[in-house]
Amino acid sequence: MNKLSTAVCVLLISVFISSVSQILLKKAANKKYESPVREYLNPLVIGAYAMFFSSVILTMLALKAVPLSMSPILESTGYIFVSVLGYFFLKERFSRRKLAGIALILVGIAIFSI
Repeated sequence: MNKLSTAVCVLLISVFISSVSQILLKKAANKKYESPVREYLNPLVIGAYAMFFSSVILTMLALKAVPLSMSPILESTGYIFVSVLGYFFLKERFSRRKLAGIALILVGIAIFSI
């Protein structure tokens, strides 16, 4: 694997980690807490922010090799990851508009790849 391929994989992993942390924050927001401090100092929230931090570090490492013109295309996969993870873990449904948006993102990625 060359340097660019490795960096692209690292960036996609970073986007996936960021998407998982967004789902964790959503799950934490759906819970009721006995105090405002507990809303922010609980394992889900702390874990999600730790994941965000690791995602930022991975993104910075990946962007040393990934061209900036390619970065927004790869980052857009986060919308797909969040939608799919939301379907499985938050029991959210796919509307026609959401499916059309995902299809549009995939078409954009395919066009950019050519």
